[in-house]
Amino acid sequence: MKNVVRLFVAAVAVVTSLSGVANGNEQDQILIKNVNVFDGKNDSLIENVDVLVEGNLIAKVGRDTGAHTNATLIDGKGMTLIPGLIDMHAHFCIQEGMLVGRDAYDQMAMGARAHQSMMQYLDQGFTTARDTGCNILGLAKAINNGLLQGPRLYPSGGFLSQTGGHADTGSFNDVPGRVDDLERHGFGYIVDGVTEARRAARQNLRAGATQIKIMAGGGVASEFDPIHTTQFSEEEMRAIVEVAEDYGTYVMAHAYHDRSVNRAIDAGVKVIEHNFLVSEKTIKRMKKEGVALSAQAVMSLEAFAEPESITFFSPDQKAKAASVNKGATQMFQWARKHDLLIVTGGDMFGPAYNLRQADNMVWMSKVGFSPFQIMKMGTSSAAEVLSWSGGMNPYKYGKLGVIEPGAYADLILVDGNPLEQIAILNDYTDKFKVIMKDGKIHKNSL
Repeated sequence: MKNVVRLFVAAVAVVTSLSGVANGNEQDQILIKNVNVFDGKNDSLIENVDVLVEGNLIAKVGRDTGAHTNATLIDGKGMTLIPGLIDMHAHFCIQEGMLVGRDAYDQMAMGARAHQSMMQYLDQGFTTARDTGCNILGLAKAINNGLLQGPRLYPSGGFLSQTGGHADTGSFNDVPGRVDDLERHGFGYIVDGVTEARRAARQNLRAGATQIKIMAGGGVASEFDPIHTTQFSEEEMRAIVEVAEDYGTYVMAHAYHDRSVNRAIDAGVKVIEHNFLVSEKTIKRMKKEGVALSAQAVMSLEAFAEPESITFFSPDQKAKAASVNKGATQMFQWARKHDLLIVTGGDMFGPAYNLRQADNMVWMSKVGFSPFQIMKMGTSSAAEVLSWSGGMNPYKYGKLGVIEPGAYADLILVDGNPLEQIAILNDYTDKFKVIMKDGKIHKNSL
């Protein structure tokens, strides 16, 4: 009887082994041959190598990869392989503006539109995006669980704003305590005082936010918050930062000018979004304290270049837009001079901008950044900031933004060299021959 059992076990082992050959690593391997690699970190290409992908990770980079004979082959034909791009300031559930999900469409329609935008990002080679405010927590969960396709998502959950802050989407004649329809759906939370601030931050993290977004100052187009205002007390900000730190992650802040930026830094905020009206002194402080800049070049340098042409802006809004355009040019020059940690994110949403996400990177060349500096912003530098989400990071089992063994297989095969011509990122329809996310081929036009 014991011999029969042994024979049965041996037979099972053989079948399992053969099954592994048929369905295991050999089927999971993709070998990309004959490519020049931008690894996300260095200013020159690794020339004439192969890249082996096993499952969802990069296994080897070099000439002798040891790929199985039945690995799927992609001949790169001497083209450039780059890491998947990372957008660090997306707003997937904003389309034509903050209020469209309240006044024009219900949340079912906005969810569908948000997913359409996500797929458009992926089509442009953005395999990862950090959403900087609104309720896409359910969509992020569905993508992470494999129920939907889309880029890797780092959601912030609802904006945190004070009454009259940049994410106050209420009506002019609201009374204290009234909850706007968008707030009821988690688009943003209007919080005043330390207790409310903590509760909203915890609610976002409870639901899967990877970091927290606060509104620390005024904006250009919003109704209730003049651009010169400073929003949230330091105590309120610090309470939110403490909640984030308790979860092992960080806080980013919408802020334009010195007072709002410095108060945010005082409270422990790690990333400043926009930053367009600060002094060189504040830039130096950001460098010294390791605070990152999230740059939106198109919105500041292009969209606000001719504010008089924006017909729906009031005279005051046009004046604010002009000041932002002038301040942004100077701020970017200081940021380059002092070598800030810079990441790029478009803050571009809706049909007019959804297909222009790489333009935000390309526009950085107009204020003096080299193609290599820009490519780092959208790959390894962005990945560094994403890693600050620590234990809340849903993608902590490989590296992002680089091409090296152990990194996630998020890859783009480009017919051209972005380190020589950064504008090629805009020609994704023709020049991006292969787009791979998580080891799965999203596009292959070879």
